[in-house]
Formats: sequence, C-alpha cells, structure tokens
Amino acid sequence: MKTYTRFILRIYITALINIFLIFFSLIFILNLLTELEFFKDLKVSSFYPLYLSLINTPMFVFEMFPFIFLISTQVFFNNLFSNNEMNIFKYSGLRNSKIFSIISTATFILGLFIILIFYNFSSNLKYLYFGLKSVYTTDNQYLAVITKNGLWIKDINDDKTLMINAAGFSQNELQDAYISEFNKNYEIIRNIKSNKIDISKKKWVLENAEIYIENNRIVENNLLLQTNYNYQIIQNLFSNMTSLSVFELIELRNNYKRLSYSLTEVDLQLIKLISFPIFFILMVIFSGIIMMNTKNLRSKNLKITIGLFFSVIIYYINNFFYVLGNTEKINILSAVTLPLLFFALINLILLRNVNDK
Repeated sequence: MKTYTRFILRIYITALINIFLIFFSLIFILNLLTELEFFKDLKVSSFYPLYLSLINTPMFVFEMFPFIFLISTQVFFNNLFSNNEMNIFKYSGLRNSKIFSIISTATFILGLFIILIFYNFSSNLKYLYFGLKSVYTTDNQYLAVITKNGLWIKDINDDKTLMINAAGFSQNELQDAYISEFNKNYEIIRNIKSNKIDISKKKWVLENAEIYIENNRIVENNLLLQTNYNYQIIQNLFSNMTSLSVFELIELRNNYKRLSYSLTEVDLQLIKLISFPIFFILMVIFSGIIMMNTKNLRSKNLKITIGLFFSVIIYYINNFFYVLGNTEKINILSAVTLPLLFFALINLILLRNVNDK
C-alpha cells in the first residue's frame, strides 16, 4: 500500500470512528431518557434501563450510518483543507478523483462489514431487547411467530389460553387452522378445527368449525371466538424486521413462502441491506463533492449544514420509494434501485470537473 493511501485512510477512518462514537453517545442518551420514562413507576434495578438502552442503541446507529458516512467525509476533507494537504497532493500529482476512489473503496469494504457483522450483531441485541422489554408490557400475554410449520399464535384471554396453528395466512383470513383451548391450569378445554377463519376483527368467525370436547365432536357453521388479535395486529407483529439477522430474514422468507404470506416486506428489507454499501459510497461521494465546492467557505458549520440538508432530502426520497415498494405501488426492486440510480447520476454529473477543484 502506498504511503499516501495509508495517510488518506488513516485520516478517513479516524474521522469515521469519531463521528460514530458521537452518534452512538447521542443515541444512547436519548434511549436512556426514553427507558427512564418507561420504568419510572416500575421497580427495577437502576442499571436495568441503562442496560436496555445500551443493547437498543446499535440498531438505531445502524439506521444512521448514511449520515455518519456523510459527516465523516466532511470532517475528512475539512482536515485536508485545514492543513493545506489537498494542495500538497495536487502539486504531487495526486488527482482528486484518486482520493475519491480510495475513500469509496474503503467505504464499500466497511459497508460489507457493517451489513455482515454489525447489522447481525445489532439485530441479535434488538431481539434480546424486545424479549426483556416485553416482560414489562401488556403484550407479553400473547405471541405470534411464523415457522416452517405455519403460523403459531399464543393468546391469553379471560383466563383461557389459546394455542393456534394455521397452515395459511392471507388478507383477513387464516386457513386450515387448529386451535387448542386451555384453562388457567393449562388443562385442555376443547380443540377446534376450521378450514377458514375470518380474522378481520378480534372476534374471529370460524366457518364449519369442528369442536372436540373429550370424545365428543360438534360442528358449528359460524363459531365466534374472542381473541386479542385481528389481521392488522398480526401483520404489524411481523413488520419490524430489525430484530432479525440476514440469515434469519432468509429463513423467515422461506417460512413466509410456505405459508403463502406476502414476501414484500422481507424482500424489501433484504434488498435494502444488499444495497446499503452502494448507498454509503454515494453518500461519501456526494459529501466530498459538496466539500470541494464549498472549500472557500470559512464556516465549518455552514458546510456541514449544507451537506445535511441535501442528505436529509435524499434520505427521505429513499424512504418514500421504500413506502411505495412496501405498499406494492411499484416493484420492490425498483423501489430500492431507482433512487440509487438517480443519486448516482447526480454524482456522475457533479464529478466531471472534480479534478479542477
């Protein structure tokens, strides 16, 4: 590795680490305030909110990485400008495009590390966070998961526990469901089998329900069953993908496919993760272009403000397309790639004269 490459990488990585630690600290403090508010009336150890805040912070930091890379790039170029090192590079024959190439390559490698290591680590911590926090919420009385054996639901209602397994799950409907109802001592009350259940409301309607009580079989055309769930609630339980690692997302996708459940959300999450290293690179290049075009401005805060203003616009355009993809207004692949292609085109146009700066 050439000396100037090591020098550039050292300054860039140092800036990245510093900005990462600043973001981590700020997010941790905000999380801590939220947890303290949540636990203010509950008897827990004083370190418990601190612990929950710590394990919940990495996933929020992950969401902020585009901004971390943007501000780090601004700090990197600002350091080069302040020490007149950009002019030294220029006089030595090192083109600005070469500097962009070095930090872009480093960003791509770091992006892969963030997706494969940091994201998986953060998702595991997020899963742990949900598990610990659920003990102190009213939601821990019921649970829904999707496995290779279909949709499983645990529901506690009026001192009765329902264990529900369905082979299919679609809009407002469960298919081929089997329900076991237990009393508070977990003694079986009855088993119910139905090929179709309307779950549009919390009071489910079971069509042609076969009820088994001990050795007796009863059939009811429209059996009503009170639960804590409707279709919207069940759907929302699976909308938060941040507690699943990349490998768990792939497994979940396979389970969704077996259940004939919509793959849109999990596919969108996977494609977003795959595209993140490219997004990071585009943010770094865009940030560098802004710094090259505002290097004559004396105010560092103004430079950072300009960068953040444009990056926030880009970030929300991305999210707008994600929403379009998630609601199936457009193809999910287009939802991810179109804003990236547009962003890349802008960067290519702005990079044309970068060596003249």
